[in-house]
Parts: sequence; C-alpha cells; structure tokens
Amino acid sequence: EVQLVESGGGLVQAGGSLRLSCAVSGLAVDEYNMAWFRQAPGKEREGISCISSSTGRSYYSNSVKGRFTITSDNAKNVVYLQMDALRPDDTAIYYCAADGSLRLSPLASDYLRPQNYPRWGQGTQVTVSS
Repeated sequence: EVQLVESGGGLVQAGGSLRLSCAVSGLAVDEYNMAWFRQAPGKEREGISCISSSTGRSYYSNSVKGRFTITSDNAKNVVYLQMDALRPDDTAIYYCAADGSLRLSPLASDYLRPQNYPRWGQGTQVTVSS
C-alpha cells in the first residue's frame, strides 16, 4: 500500500521558516516525480515544487521560487520542503504527491499540474501570521 504522510506544518510569523516532510512508503521517491502542492481556502490547488526522477531537475512556481527548496533523502524515502521568508499568503494546506509516469516534458508547468499526480498525502496546515 502506498502512503504519503506530511508533517511539519504549524503556525509561524511572517519572515519565519518551516520545513515540511513527506514520509513515503510503498514506492521509492527516487523513482518518482515527487511534488508539493498547496491549497488555500476558496482557491484552486497550486503546484509549487517538484523534484523529478525523470529529468533530474527541480521545478518551482514563481510564487515560491527563491524562498522554498525541495530535497529528498532517498535512504529515508522522505521528501522535504524547506520554506523560508514565509508570507501570510503562503497560508494553506500543503500536500505531497507522487507521479510514477516518468514524465518527460519541456514545460516546467507540467511537473506542477495536480492532475498529473495520482498519489496524494492527507496534507498539513501551514499558517503564517502577519
């Protein structure tokens, strides 16, 4: 059974940092495209970062580029999202997701498209206060 379990969310002041973890079982993170998404109340789910096994690259949305960093620990089978310089508009539920299709696309946006990810965690709440 595949499981993705997020942790590390919480309440932080603007300008602060958090590190989210996605502990994965049932699949190897170094064989999948692993991504982080977020969804704020009343908004669509937004892809913010992907670490791709098919391309060996990392991808970021413009909204988090330069502030967030995605990494993985293949030995522990965990994917991390280091979030720095947090802002109130980063407040959302953050989800980890996996895509085993070995997608190869010239469009970075394809790696951040929710419909390309069939496996999802339950999410962790991040709240940034001003």
